[in-house]
Amino acid sequence: MGALALVCPLLVSPAAAQPTGRFVELANVSTTQIVPPHITIWLPPGYDKGHRRYGVVYMNDGQNVFFPARSGFNKVWAADKAVLALVAQHRIAPVIIVAVDHPGDARYRQYFPQKLYDMASTPLRATFDRLAKGRITGDAYLRFLTNDLKPLIDRRFRTRAGPAQTAIVGSSMGGLISCYAFVERPDVFGRAACVSTHWPLADPADVGPFNKEVAMLWKTYLTRHLGLPAGRKLWMDHGTETLDAAYGPWQSAIDDDITARGWIQGRDFESRTYKGAAHEENAWAARLPDMLAWLLR
Repeated sequence: MGALALVCPLLVSPAAAQPTGRFVELANVSTTQIVPPHITIWLPPGYDKGHRRYGVVYMNDGQNVFFPARSGFNKVWAADKAVLALVAQHRIAPVIIVAVDHPGDARYRQYFPQKLYDMASTPLRATFDRLAKGRITGDAYLRFLTNDLKPLIDRRFRTRAGPAQTAIVGSSMGGLISCYAFVERPDVFGRAACVSTHWPLADPADVGPFNKEVAMLWKTYLTRHLGLPAGRKLWMDHGTETLDAAYGPWQSAIDDDITARGWIQGRDFESRTYKGAAHEENAWAARLPDMLAWLLR
């Protein structure tokens, strides 16, 4: 559904010199799946001089990936700098980064895993609806990523298009949709980083510190859909401060659910706690090298 069209040509950012890579922006991208997002692509140094193909890291909440001026809190992941450092240390091969902007007020409903919403009881769904303020569109966003955006990226750039070379990364609600994409489309995303993931699905003040129905939703969903590792790799983490302080019991339960499906920690998945880390971009930027080194090594 919905072919992707460019209303405007590719815009090249003049701020990025070749030694630190090059930014390309897809302005006014059109799709029938979701509200058209802005896409920022980072091409690593050397891209324009050779014929090499590159793995791709797709990142949610694209406003917060590269440029403080575009970010919500003047904080960013600085993903390009993390990759440059890891490549210089010979810990990973260079990759292309594709940052997809979130849709503002519609972020919660676009990043919500739709199958979990459909499985929820009527009262729990009403709790989700109060936060969503509209129709859940997680499946539409996933179709945009897999059916529209990724084929466009693979056509226009020299990518290594297989799932083993394609990662998706996100934090909080972005961590939820990254997990959902990883589980739903193993043929596309063979690597995922789910960072400070909002496993409660709603405000902990509404659903409690550990809601049994939400926990069962996750257990049932992962039992039905996760499958065997088959070479896939999943990174999960959380801090211990601010909103992340609520995530410990949830992450432990998710770890147990994944282990029960035959996944081995350290080989197939990683789950880490960062003591003192808060729920914000500076904390995520600080541990981005850890997750990329583990996922992409």
